[in-house]
Amino acid sequence: MKKTALLLAGIAAAALSTPARAADPELTVFDWAGFEIPGLFQTYIDKYGDSPTYAFFGDDDEAYQKLASGFKADVAHPCSQMISKYKDAGLIEPWDVSKIPEYKNIDPKFLNSKIFVDDAKNVWYIPTDWGATAIAYNPEKVPAEDVSTLQVFVNPKYKGRTSLPDSSDDVWALAYLATGVTDWTNVTDEQFKAAADWLRKANENVQSYWTDPSQQAQLMASGEVLIAWSWNDGVAYLQDDNYPVAFQREAKEGSSTWFCGFVNLKDGPGSEDKAYDFINAWLRPEAGPVLVDEIGYGHTNTEAMKLVPQEKLQSAGLTPITAPILAQTPNSPELREKQLAEFEKIKAGF
Repeated sequence: MKKTALLLAGIAAAALSTPARAADPELTVFDWAGFEIPGLFQTYIDKYGDSPTYAFFGDDDEAYQKLASGFKADVAHPCSQMISKYKDAGLIEPWDVSKIPEYKNIDPKFLNSKIFVDDAKNVWYIPTDWGATAIAYNPEKVPAEDVSTLQVFVNPKYKGRTSLPDSSDDVWALAYLATGVTDWTNVTDEQFKAAADWLRKANENVQSYWTDPSQQAQLMASGEVLIAWSWNDGVAYLQDDNYPVAFQREAKEGSSTWFCGFVNLKDGPGSEDKAYDFINAWLRPEAGPVLVDEIGYGHTNTEAMKLVPQEKLQSAGLTPITAPILAQTPNSPELREKQLAEFEKIKAGF
């Protein structure tokens, strides 16, 4: 996605929840639109002569509901917070990592959870990609000092000029950070209330909630929105199309990181061997530069990240920072449901 990034991303978004194309019928990948990039799984294509068949979802909760309702695929690409729900619902089975040579090179910080690797050493999740959620802003209209703090989202100066993701996880990461919480695995009732109160104030400034990065990029490109709580790729789309945009990951309260990966769906209709060939293609080091260049996300394979030039990591917002970070690691499913319900009320004005 380069010079026509916004156009291509818009087309991809329009295809959500539909097959990209009927390709290899023996492997169906349930994924976010935009990840059907051949370079990410080139060795799969080299071996079988075609890409897997893709079906798309727009957000994690939609994906879970569709699979829980009986939609059949072989592998899916949820983010880390969802894995408990998939396990509890019996939708997934462990990966056999003896068949995944690059598993040993996954950065250990992405596997540091008993939800992913249980006491019996069952591996339920293969993290593959990660990114940051931080402040995207138009530096021609917004002074740098205004985005030195997350309180810019409640600054009355920007009423009607901000955008937040229509993602419960991301907006609560923002609200917790803005109210002094950097670890959401042990949130008190008082901290939850403070974050909810702050989010209600932020809602008063919101022009619209974006549902995918292309929409967020288009809102900023139009000039309607000056400040957004953004993933890496929304910024990359704007940069590639030469729109004025900066990415502030070091607001004094901090920013957020997240990671996603693949689960092995139980009773998938396709080939188990092809599922392993697909994940092995994704994890090979050569996929790292493709992921950073085409989407703007980091790879979990440390050897893959070594192949990406430092200046590319810098422009993608993937270098280390000194500000606080709220890592979107798995938290309580009960808390996620509570956050989701409260977020719907806040968007509705209650």
